[in-house]
Amino acid sequence: MSQIAEILITALIVIGSLFTLIGSFGLVKLNLPMSRLHAPTKAGTLGVGGILLASMVYSFAVGQGSLHELLIAAFLFVTAPVSAYFIAKVHIHKGKLGQELPPPPADSIWATKAKALPEE
Repeated sequence: MSQIAEILITALIVIGSLFTLIGSFGLVKLNLPMSRLHAPTKAGTLGVGGILLASMVYSFAVGQGSLHELLIAAFLFVTAPVSAYFIAKVHIHKGKLGQELPPPPADSIWATKAKALPEE
């Protein structure tokens, strides 16, 4: 394995680990549940993505070439935002926000608890 590949693998592992650490720290330190939701979904996803990229570079550097990590990353990048969205929606509909949602504008429905405008 070349030295450039080893440096790239090391950099990806360190960057992925830092993102994962930041996501874990945010999960522990942020006080509101809606704020807590963003730390592991954003930073954690990027962290695992960096580590999976390092694994892909390693598998191609040693000559075995595996794309299993690409499938894992694709599944992770699709499911993490969707699960965070559903957790946030449940939290909003249970009414435990700590503050009231702003009213939606008169011309469109954008808030999750808004009522449909009558058909004209």
